[in-house]
Amino acid sequence: MLKNSLRKKLKILSLFANTGVAESLLHETNAEVVIANEIDDRRCKFYQSIYPKTKVIYGDIRNKEIFSTIVKEAIKSKIDLIIATPPCQGMSTVGKQDKFDKRNQLVYYALEIIKKVKPKYVLIENVPQQLKTSISVNNIFLFIPEYIKQSLKNEYYIKDSVINSADYGVPQIRKRSLFLLTRKNIENTLDFLNKSEFDKHITLEESIGHLPSLDPKIQGFSDKEQLNYFPEFEIKKNRALQVSPWHRPPLHKIRHVEVMLRTSEGCSALSNKVFYPKKADGTKIKGYKNTYRRQLWNRPSYTVTTYNGAICSQDNVHPGREFSLNNEKIYSDPRVFSILELMIVMSIPTSWDIPHWANDSLIRHSIGEGLPPLVLKKIVDKLFLKNES
Repeated sequence: MLKNSLRKKLKILSLFANTGVAESLLHETNAEVVIANEIDDRRCKFYQSIYPKTKVIYGDIRNKEIFSTIVKEAIKSKIDLIIATPPCQGMSTVGKQDKFDKRNQLVYYALEIIKKVKPKYVLIENVPQQLKTSISVNNIFLFIPEYIKQSLKNEYYIKDSVINSADYGVPQIRKRSLFLLTRKNIENTLDFLNKSEFDKHITLEESIGHLPSLDPKIQGFSDKEQLNYFPEFEIKKNRALQVSPWHRPPLHKIRHVEVMLRTSEGCSALSNKVFYPKKADGTKIKGYKNTYRRQLWNRPSYTVTTYNGAICSQDNVHPGREFSLNNEKIYSDPRVFSILELMIVMSIPTSWDIPHWANDSLIRHSIGEGLPPLVLKKIVDKLFLKNES
């Protein structure tokens, strides 16, 4: 009876749904998102454009009317799995890590929905820092893991772990804290991959090394100035656009481009003796050793963040290739990853139908906040493999 019933599509409610990054490989599984909730109207529009069959509920989960609508629709749809990926900015190491950040409290509302809907399965996902982040419940501060377990231990089996997305076949070192919950009257459980199931890590060379080189578009330059600085700019751009409309030149400041041209693979421009990062007034910039840093070809990507469009942020610059110009050793691709390259290192399918009205900032931020879809797909696939065995 259980086996036959689970041949039906697993119905999913996605909370804090972003633009549907995590869901982008579910079409390859026997699961579908039937309801999604997101507070940002542009992300809702983005989500609905890609997943027109999903009922997208726009609004703040803390609003009583929105909360009630989510619960009502989820019960009506007989949701099997709830995915909750609350915003991480309040706890991330690239944020302020403010325990009073209101976004940290959003997990409370997610758990309240879980209690009312009582799905078979739950996946709660966030940055590893959630394990050390506390929230206020009835004026008492509790660590998020403790609160999850206290709230749901009577009705759910709870498994938690910090996973590395690279172990799931994602070409990116991206550690995430996952809680997998299974209702206690369900035989088959959501589970993590076993160590024996891990494939070798996929490197940047293997994942994006085949893509055409790109010169960046320089902020404030005229077309003539651009071509004087990068004579092959148009040739490279056109070659890249033949691969994908999302493999296009990022926009950068000239002072950032100049230092990255003289920075080799795996190194930070902050270590350069002559061409080092400067402010607009010429003052040398001080920063962390992983800023203004190129990535490495022979390993997976560093963690993609929401600031993935900035050379001056953490580990964002393309590895590049060494070549000589006028007897000077310089390096190609003095730029951040293109949107296509970000999609690949996040395991988003390159056929993902990004709406063309979406600007780069919206796309890049949503990708930087997402759960790599291959992780979700493999967890769901494992559940179905169990059900078929």
